[in-house]
Amino acid sequence: MTALTVDPGPGPACDWDDLVRLWEETDWPEGCRVEIIDGVITVSPPPAGNHNVIAARLQRLLDRAIPEDWYVYQTQGVSIPFRSGIYVPDLLVMPEAVVEEAEGSSVPAGEAELVVEITSPPNARYDRISKPAGYALAGVPLYLLVDRWAPGGPTVTLFGEPKGDTYRVLHSGKFGDKVFLPEPFGLTIDTGVFPAG
Repeated sequence: MTALTVDPGPGPACDWDDLVRLWEETDWPEGCRVEIIDGVITVSPPPAGNHNVIAARLQRLLDRAIPEDWYVYQTQGVSIPFRSGIYVPDLLVMPEAVVEEAEGSSVPAGEAELVVEITSPPNARYDRISKPAGYALAGVPLYLLVDRWAPGGPTVTLFGEPKGDTYRVLHSGKFGDKVFLPEPFGLTIDTGVFPAG
């Protein structure tokens, strides 16, 4: 199944507030991931199988490395209004206070310490192109892309040092490599434990 896009309907162009209201108030299918990417509401099927295994294994590692007042979230939307976006990363590391104090259903992306996206066939293009630009512009310090569907086989790329809408590549390799997340994490991830299929 591919991701579906939602047209807000006829009439004058939707402004950002209208788009967010539609995103927040529509009764979307249970379990689907609903995001606003480049001003378009995108509905993807729930991730399954090895996608979830990778997310769970990463979350377990991250939980051990972060301060007590930070948490790893799997369904929290992050807003990037200047890119007309609300993304729902596969994993989001953020201080708990940011989520507790948030108004509405999303939090400012710039408050994240790390975002992780794990590609699925319907979302791989967004995770490789649109989202890194949005996360970099928001000032998210680290973006980890676990690309199970990369053309040459599964890869892992760690992006950091955002400047404008681009990141510097801190690590790029295949499944099986070790990836070091710099401070404040100070964590080495062995991607050899990720299922490739």
